[in-house]
Amino acid sequence: MKKNGWILLLFLVLGLLAGALVARWLEPVSGISFLTKTIDSTWSPAVDLYVLSLDLNVHVQISLFSIIGALAAIWLYRKM
Repeated sequence: MKKNGWILLLFLVLGLLAGALVARWLEPVSGISFLTKTIDSTWSPAVDLYVLSLDLNVHVQISLFSIIGALAAIWLYRKM
């Protein structure tokens, strides 16, 4: 299989998603709360040109499990 940037992006998104799901499932476990605690970041640019108005909201929640999932995805991509 030929490696390219789109495949890496797909692996990264799937790794982040898998890590976020694991963090969500293990959230009730108090012993690993440092791995499941999320850092929230929001970016909301807006443009009003009288004729055209544009609002964009980007909300990101990152946990250590998400980062571990992304690193695992990069490792799998390199092994491919």
